[in-house]
Amino acid sequence: MSDASPSRSSINPPSSNEDWLEVGKIIGAHGLNGEVKVFPDSDFPERFTKPGLRWLRFPTRPLQIEEINLKKGRFIEQKGIYIVQLADVNFRDQAELLKGAELLVRSCDRPSLADGEYYLSDLIGVTVIDQTKRTIIGSVVRIASAGNDLLDIQLLDSDQTVLVPFVPAIVPIVDIENQTIEILPPTGLIPE
Repeated sequence: MSDASPSRSSINPPSSNEDWLEVGKIIGAHGLNGEVKVFPDSDFPERFTKPGLRWLRFPTRPLQIEEINLKKGRFIEQKGIYIVQLADVNFRDQAELLKGAELLVRSCDRPSLADGEYYLSDLIGVTVIDQTKRTIIGSVVRIASAGNDLLDIQLLDSDQTVLVPFVPAIVPIVDIENQTIEILPPTGLIPE
């Protein structure tokens, strides 16, 4: 085993975090040969299986982006994770050093979408409207994953947030062009 950490080059991050997309998070080492387990935050498998450049951002150094080369990856369906081999990560101890890192791609590298499709990250900051009452509830501050995706909505004129299941029965309309989402919240989900 090697005590050396993998060699990666640091780069100055682009002007804002909007220039990067988090596609997954490294949750640990897999096996003895440097593979890592990645929890995906992307619906595009090629982010984890197609060789090429990716970038890492560590929670302890959020302003430093490190370039790394993805060599190969495979999906483990029963666990909902990818097992990924990164260049110059050949031993378990090297892989363990990557735990907690976000796997990034440049936002300009987004795959094309069909009409009516959108990226979940495009929902951040969108205004949320109660479809029945026609009133503004607040805005989306993040997307949480827990089986189904959840919209974390900052309530209007409040520090409080609520989690709303991102399912068609509750969120029937997403209008990215007009930056609005209409919801039909079940009784008691949104405080009065």
